[in-house]
Amino acid sequence: MIIPSIDLMDGQTVQLVGGEKKALDAGDPVPIAERFRLAGEIAVIDLDAALGRGNNRELIERVLRVASCRVGGGIRDIETARRWLDAGARRIILGTAARPDILRELPRERLIASVDAKEGDVVVEGWTKKTGRPILERIEELRDYVSGFLVTFVEREGRLGGTDLSRVEAIVKAAGKARVTIAGGVTTPEEIAELHRLGADAQVGMAIYTGKMHLADAIAAPLRSDRPDGLWPTVVCDERGLALGLAYSNMDSLRAAVDRQLGVYHSRKRGLWVKGETSGATQKLFAITPDCDADTIRFIVRQEGDGFCHLDQWTCFGDPAGLARLEQTLAARKQDAPQGSYTARLLSDSELLAAKLTEEASELARATTPGDVTGEAADMLYFTLVAMARAGVRLADVERELDRRALRITRRPGNAKNRITDE
Repeated sequence: MIIPSIDLMDGQTVQLVGGEKKALDAGDPVPIAERFRLAGEIAVIDLDAALGRGNNRELIERVLRVASCRVGGGIRDIETARRWLDAGARRIILGTAARPDILRELPRERLIASVDAKEGDVVVEGWTKKTGRPILERIEELRDYVSGFLVTFVEREGRLGGTDLSRVEAIVKAAGKARVTIAGGVTTPEEIAELHRLGADAQVGMAIYTGKMHLADAIAAPLRSDRPDGLWPTVVCDERGLALGLAYSNMDSLRAAVDRQLGVYHSRKRGLWVKGETSGATQKLFAITPDCDADTIRFIVRQEGDGFCHLDQWTCFGDPAGLARLEQTLAARKQDAPQGSYTARLLSDSELLAAKLTEEASELARATTPGDVTGEAADMLYFTLVAMARAGVRLADVERELDRRALRITRRPGNAKNRITDE
């Protein structure tokens, strides 16, 4: 798979040749991240921090709010590492600080060791200092402490001349269970496919920025199809993972989907099909992910309008149940609530809603039996979703916030601010 790369210097997205000469300035990284997130996790590297001349911390924090990122550059101590993990980095990339005494203090599953090399020898301090140590020796030393390695062939970085595939098999073997990502010169989908075959991912920057490789082609590189027509079955899901239906994709539709960041598919009857183009039931595309066998893909979308199905159902399997159904009902009530309905009162009367939230929280806190807890929790969830609908907040927004909080490794005491009473 592909890991799109965003390198930051002086508050801008840049690409360097050989780690030294600036070859490209792409500007604000946030819109770039919003596009790159379609491929999944992206790499954000603070070159200023790596070179010890400042940092782009606030800019990276903005990127973390819109995309799933692995963050690297200038992480040289446990405190900085923890700060980025608490800030929402899925994983962090450590170079000179990738030492057992530091790594063992951090969660292994969220650590990537950066191994930068020129002509097979490890280099440090922003690729400026040679160590004389071979790549494989460094990898074998660290593989029990990290979940992945980022191996950069510095002499090929930014040159669009292809990567060194001849070294990859030995690197993957040396890494053991740690997943290897290769950077430096990856230029074609064929290289990404070969890296995938060898058990490695590809970190790509320059080839995508310059247009030499389309992001959709990079995403599709590891995919295969066992269908005679070569199409990829595409499971379409909403932001919460609810399956809306099954569609099909080919290379043309995938490119269109990436370019427009919309739900675009291949219709076996109509050809290129932009969902909602005539009905208004459009889909904003957030991610494209392959399944475990790379023969099926999943689109994560925000569904608008009356839903995905041509029968005016939210999904091709019927309308949703539970919280998803309640969320839809409340959204509809907000737009056109029946006169005198209780939900309409709650939506329009903030004091009444606040009182009910406090009341139901107290009742839930006192409930003890499974039946009572179930009933009181249902009441609490109803009033909570009313408050969310009133503020225009989606369940998916809350779930993203919960996922973000789950990434924190620094735990709060969790003491009560004040005690709920019956008064």
